[in-house]
Amino acid sequence: MKAGRLLLWFSAGWLALMLVAALGAGYLAPYAYDALDLRQRLAPPAGLGGGMLHPLGTDDLGRDMLSRLLVSIRISLTIAFASTAIAMVIGTTAGFLAAHFRGWIEQALLVLIDLQAAIPFMIFALAVLAFFGNDLLLFVVLMGFHGWEKIARIARGLALSAGGQGYVAAAGDLGAGPVRIYLRHVLPNMAGTLIVSATLNFPEIMLIESGLSFLGLGVQPPLASLGNMVGYGRDYLEVAPWIPLLPALVIVTTALAVGLLGDLLRDRLDAPLA
Repeated sequence: MKAGRLLLWFSAGWLALMLVAALGAGYLAPYAYDALDLRQRLAPPAGLGGGMLHPLGTDDLGRDMLSRLLVSIRISLTIAFASTAIAMVIGTTAGFLAAHFRGWIEQALLVLIDLQAAIPFMIFALAVLAFFGNDLLLFVVLMGFHGWEKIARIARGLALSAGGQGYVAAAGDLGAGPVRIYLRHVLPNMAGTLIVSATLNFPEIMLIESGLSFLGLGVQPPLASLGNMVGYGRDYLEVAPWIPLLPALVIVTTALAVGLLGDLLRDRLDAPLA
């Protein structure tokens, strides 16, 4: 119990810090994220030989690492949040449709779900980005297609289970239509499970976005994300290791914190009532 509470406080504290960094990036960043200062290029962080002018050091163009890190956190979290929301909407809608419409509509949706699950998402994303380009809006929508099939399976199963309970039949007898039943009655009763699914899908999307940006297929310069900061800094790992390691540490810690929070929420919801 004590270890679980410590993990919960760690996860909540780190995610709160990331939200503050993302929302306040414009106010907390000491410099513009793309401001150049070649006189300060490759300056080490404070404590490693650098000064407080650039607390986290600079890159090879003299850009302040703290400013770039704050902006990168904002962009990466925005992509992850938006993509997770898209996946939740697509998956929940598909699950409800499969539960409500039986016959060929249900079978077609189940085949589509199985097809999405069978194709490695990274290969699918690489093909789409190679064909359509690197538009940021397209990239966010593309990330939204990751994991929707798992959410659809969960939503379908919970909707089928709810259909056999009395409150759904009672709402139908009172004249409520299918949309009202699913949105006002079924969805609130399964919201907890869907939230847990979202917390498990969020770090996956964040890691995939980082991987694609690292390969140069995600967020494009002059914008900065955690993934392309790591990709940009890989050539300076020996001479300036803070350039790739700082954003990599943020990626790993954020994904770990969200994953731990999702596991703790799942354990809490699955715990038997006393």
